[in-house]
Amino acid sequence: MNDQIDRRIAVIGLGAMGGAMAATLHKAGWDVTGFDPSGEARTAAEQTGIKTIPNLADAAGTPYAVLSLPAASIVETTVPQLLKVPGTVAIIDTTTSEPGTSKNMAELAQTQGAAFVDAPVSGGRDGAATGSLSAFVGATDEALAAAEPVLLALTGGKYSHIGGPGSGNVVKLLNNVLAAANLVSVGEALGVAKAYGIDPATAAASISNASGGSKVSANMYPNWVLSGTHDSGFSLGLMARDAALAVDVAARIGEKPALLAAVASQWQDALAALGPKADFTEIARTVAPAITPAGAPSNAPGLEPGLKPGAAPGNASGTSAGT
Repeated sequence: MNDQIDRRIAVIGLGAMGGAMAATLHKAGWDVTGFDPSGEARTAAEQTGIKTIPNLADAAGTPYAVLSLPAASIVETTVPQLLKVPGTVAIIDTTTSEPGTSKNMAELAQTQGAAFVDAPVSGGRDGAATGSLSAFVGATDEALAAAEPVLLALTGGKYSHIGGPGSGNVVKLLNNVLAAANLVSVGEALGVAKAYGIDPATAAASISNASGGSKVSANMYPNWVLSGTHDSGFSLGLMARDAALAVDVAARIGEKPALLAAVASQWQDALAALGPKADFTEIARTVAPAITPAGAPSNAPGLEPGLKPGAAPGNASGTSAGT
């Protein structure tokens, strides 16, 4: 990192990802100030050595800012407030946002002499905590150069410059909807294996060493689904949102990805059955309940409530989920 830059940085949004990124930047020598409307989130950040502020306005004019926010609409209200005071060099938006929002924010920042890059990330809490995230970057070359010191601290150089403003959002949404599709397809496949009397873990391991393998079959199902922990830290509500948004972005340019649309619909069904706060790996409980320790949610459409591993539909031994 260039020692001549001003290392003051504001991290806006101190949830699981934002809090971990703030801690990583702090460890890397940045002078970090954190903001979150949640007092609980601010307290958690303070326990890792992060200074926090109670009002977003107090972050205006900080040379660098990282956004980790739940929706594009909040990005749209946050960026103008950060730009109210001169001094901003670059805003790095790690939110899984909308391409139109990023284009507008990049134009706004440019009028204020600042840079804005959309840099949605992948790698989860562990990646955020270790500075090893991957980022999909949408930005002009000039904006990327301004933001690069922060991107290097968060990713260790593992970022891809996709194209102009908004393009990072598009590819991140496509990444997420592909992951969403794989979570459904691997679950269904392991459900078939289970019905044949094959251990799902054995099937997953075998598939992962062959052409049908993926991170979903090699890591997500063994670690979070078959184990029953479902503790990835990423919510089902956010994945359902991202899948739907990916299909919507495609529709706006006249594309009709039929398979991805069907997948997005399945995630909406899971959202209705499990609620937005469920872990995203709990999609398996609606597409392949027999392989999950918790079984099907009690209100999943088309599924017998509480179907447990090894219990066939109509078997009186099935009990309600979670018992």
